Amino acid sequence: MSWKASARHGVREAPAGLALLQELINTRPTMSYGADLLVTADDAQIWLTEALATWSRVSGLPAPTLLISTTDLRAMRRLRTTFENVILAGANPEPDGALPPADVPVSLVPDADGWVRMVPSGRDTRWLASALWAEALLAQQAGLWPRLKLCHNIDCRAAFFDTSRNNSGVWHDVSTCGNTANLRAFRERKRLGGTSGNQRPTLPGPPTLLHHPR
Repeated sequence: MSWKASARHGVREAPAGLALLQELINTRPTMSYGADLLVTADDAQIWLTEALATWSRVSGLPAPTLLISTTDLRAMRRLRTTFENVILAGANPEPDGALPPADVPVSLVPDADGWVRMVPSGRDTRWLASALWAEALLAQQAGLWPRLKLCHNIDCRAAFFDTSRNNSGVWHDVSTCGNTANLRAFRERKRLGGTSGNQRPTLPGPPTLLHHPR
């Protein structure tokens, strides 16, 4: 089993259950060929069934069988947009950028070793929302959340997990989105006919003295 939506974008997958949240965001269409996986209930059903099976395997928790209706489909798309905004808010905090609270159920259950686990609860897409918010909270507590990012290419916006040492990645793929952005910036500078701020204009050197033999 794999994370179907994220695999289409060729991104680095987030660890453990956080990959489910990344997977939801990556149901958006890819730049090259992939369609939106949340357009029809049939497509969404196939994606969600596979995603929850993978999540159950990596998290060690059971996942229910969720049957997607047209109403659920709209709720899933809203949920996808919400988490995109949460990630963007973390990357670009603003004083007036408060997000609405998430009203989702969750259960705290002690396991056999005495550790308290956060277990999603609720029905239908409420259960899905519960699982996603729980994974977001666990990722924040583990220090993983700042590494889940959206590609800076606005035509892409794929969710990727940044594994760089200083957490400085901005493109899901430097060879595609990074080069595309650099080329666009170069063409814009060329169109404006100026030089970038970190380039110095070329100045003429001293005149060359010609020595003629006597």
